[in-house]
Amino acid sequence: MSELLRCEHLTKNYGGVIALNSIDLTVESGKIIGLLGPNGSGKTTLIKIINGLLTPTSGKVFINGNEPGVLTKTQVAYLPDNSYLNNWMTAGQIIKMFSDFYADFRPQLALEMLERLGISPEAKLKNLSKGNKEKVCLILVMSRNALLYVLDEPIAGVDPATRDYVISTIINNYNPEASVIISTHLIADIEQVLDEVIFINQGRVALHKTVDEIREENGKSVDELFREVFKW
Repeated sequence: MSELLRCEHLTKNYGGVIALNSIDLTVESGKIIGLLGPNGSGKTTLIKIINGLLTPTSGKVFINGNEPGVLTKTQVAYLPDNSYLNNWMTAGQIIKMFSDFYADFRPQLALEMLERLGISPEAKLKNLSKGNKEKVCLILVMSRNALLYVLDEPIAGVDPATRDYVISTIINNYNPEASVIISTHLIADIEQVLDEVIFINQGRVALHKTVDEIREENGKSVDELFREVFKW
């Protein structure tokens, strides 16, 4: 395993409100990691800084040794918590757009996943159900051969069958030398696929351990420990 992501004293202030408070964090390659915390804990701010969408107030982030920028955008595949795709486009047009934009995009894999779902490349996004729109967005991200996949609430607001599809798609299609960071509140649904978890609260890392360490040291599942720590 090699270091893939490193945060050094990472801090982000919004008009005097501290969203991230001097975070130090290291993530190795080949891991599936849960980024867990209550609302307002700093998860989305951290995700946006990793993706170069926000600039830290102070501190540094390194992805494969590089600060977020043009190079890291070719190495990080990001699924935001809200769809950013044009509803008037067809699934096939969106796949073509991603093929043109990302050198690491695997269009054949994307088309194969669409076919398994029974979604035609000619189908317009606006005519798909919410669940199928979520699936198309995930397919686009997981069809990249990236070094780091960052998924912000990929299973929120969808039915249990769609959650199962999302989880299996993540497991079966990411580059095994890469890492996946999944931010979610639905811990019990993804716990079985996680290698490590990061608890974040009030802009600080409260815990970063493997799932096995949590079970052995606490005699609890990750979901049970999370509810205890954050009084859910």
